[in-house]
Amino acid sequence: MHKVEKHLLDELLQDDIEKADVYNLRQNGHLVKRKENPYIHIRSKEDGSGIDIEVLPDTLFGVIDIPVIITESGLTDIVYNDFYIGKNANVTIVAGCGIHNHAEQSSRHDGIHRFFLEENAKVRYIERHYAEGKGEGKKVLNPTTEVSLKKNAYLMMDTIQLKGVDESVRLTKANVEDGATLVINEKILTSQNQKATTDFQVVLRGGNASCHVVSRSVARDNSYQEFSSNIIGKDQCYGHVECDAIIQDKARVKAIPEIDAQSVDANLVHEATIGKIAGSQLVKLMTLGLSEKEAEEVIIQGFLK
Repeated sequence: MHKVEKHLLDELLQDDIEKADVYNLRQNGHLVKRKENPYIHIRSKEDGSGIDIEVLPDTLFGVIDIPVIITESGLTDIVYNDFYIGKNANVTIVAGCGIHNHAEQSSRHDGIHRFFLEENAKVRYIERHYAEGKGEGKKVLNPTTEVSLKKNAYLMMDTIQLKGVDESVRLTKANVEDGATLVINEKILTSQNQKATTDFQVVLRGGNASCHVVSRSVARDNSYQEFSSNIIGKDQCYGHVECDAIIQDKARVKAIPEIDAQSVDANLVHEATIGKIAGSQLVKLMTLGLSEKEAEEVIIQGFLK
């Protein structure tokens, strides 16, 4: 593997891909290598547009790495991945895309992921997006996630976009049934003229269904961010959405909250805070010998941690 490809993988994955229980590595629209085991199966779709991952019932603590890397300028890569998580299974899935664009044409990856969690299944899903390259071509990443949670299923999503992505449209749709839980932690940093749009659409259908969404973002320079959420409660349920953003320079951040209680027993909360770094925080760190810029970086890194 060349230096550029290895660097992209290091940015996307928590550990060496070879240490995962199973993995699927896609580069420039094609399968590079794959590993399976008796409990977790990966199958290419017949048209080559993506993969189906099946986790057998009662599979415990499996680690699945499915990174995508793009090093070809001008490429548009669209992939459809479906995850079938069996009853009582518990796995970690690490996904995401890294783009290195050194030329003039735009490079783009659209990842459409669908999760089907059976009763009592549990998944931690980590998705990192990273882009680099000195070329004029844009680096575009558009993730779509569709979630179906059966009774008492649990999905935690950690989505991270902290560098280099020029444009992104991030869409998450979920249906949450009886006793199931959806937890989403989103972190985004934009700078220069970058644009990022996030849209959460969650339906809490069953009794005691719950979701907890936290989005933390920093917008710098002339960048633009838009956050929207629509949480619908159809039964006794709990939904909480929190959008916190730090704005700097001439950036713009827009939050569009919507909650729809369709039951008297639905408990839905939305909070949004957008503002600059507090002067008192800067002063406190500057008394320790940091410059104002250094103090800002410490605060931002802590905010996005």
